[in-house]
Amino acid sequence: MVRILGIVNGTTNYILDRMDQGGDTLEEALAVATELGYAEADPTADIEGFDAAQKAAILASLSFHTTVPVDAVHREGITGITREQVVAAQKSGFVVKLLAVCERLVDPVTGEDGVSARVHPALIPVSHPLAAVHGANNAVFVEAEAAGSLMFYGAGAGGLQTASAVLGDLVSAARRHVVGGPGVAESTHADLPILPISSVTTRYQIRLSVLDRPGVLARIATLFSEHGVSVEAVQQSVTNVDPDGHEANTPGATLVIGTHRATEAALAATVAALAESPVVARVESVLRVEGQ
Repeated sequence: MVRILGIVNGTTNYILDRMDQGGDTLEEALAVATELGYAEADPTADIEGFDAAQKAAILASLSFHTTVPVDAVHREGITGITREQVVAAQKSGFVVKLLAVCERLVDPVTGEDGVSARVHPALIPVSHPLAAVHGANNAVFVEAEAAGSLMFYGAGAGGLQTASAVLGDLVSAARRHVVGGPGVAESTHADLPILPISSVTTRYQIRLSVLDRPGVLARIATLFSEHGVSVEAVQQSVTNVDPDGHEANTPGATLVIGTHRATEAALAATVAALAESPVVARVESVLRVEGQ
């Protein structure tokens, strides 16, 4: 099996790196990225993950010899990432990256063999090579059964770098035209089905504000169990929250819950149940964990 983890958008990597290394908010980091020319005047394609999703579709199509339309790529951007999430990730030994994840997998429910492509913010262990990709650089990390782990690294944003890449493509196309060849033909012989994100098996880190009442942990543990999700670790800190998540004199707690691997469908159902639980003041953040 082959699995690809890619930082494929230099603008978002620059923004998240400034939030991690420099303490910026997303808005502050985006302003600097715009000033430096990394971000367009309208940064939507970058920060909402559209550019990364297009690249994920190309990576998955080439890697798995299957046409993967961009509409089939699950997409989430970085606009919901806060400085608080980045700090919490640091304390847990992670960095936040916008990842393109392309993999061939078997649906755990139907047993169907297929291809999955997704783009979303994720927690990466600081020990992983992708965690060391700083600034506006890109990298693609390949996990191949036969070849082991491979990483390809280079500039991902900037006027000169973009112009160089475009010019290289034009020269390559011109050379193919001169010699009369069609260029590199698209390979789609595998023609595998495109699986939805619900078929993916992954891990979550979930931050909750909860009320400090007897039996709260037991009720939360029951919700995880009911949806077939196993808890790996729980960290707790004392806070003051009310049922609406506002500061109050009622003692409460913040829970950071790490899960074992489970289907995306089961994890999403668990988060939905947590949000509806009367003992949970609010679900503060949900991030997938990759690279472990």
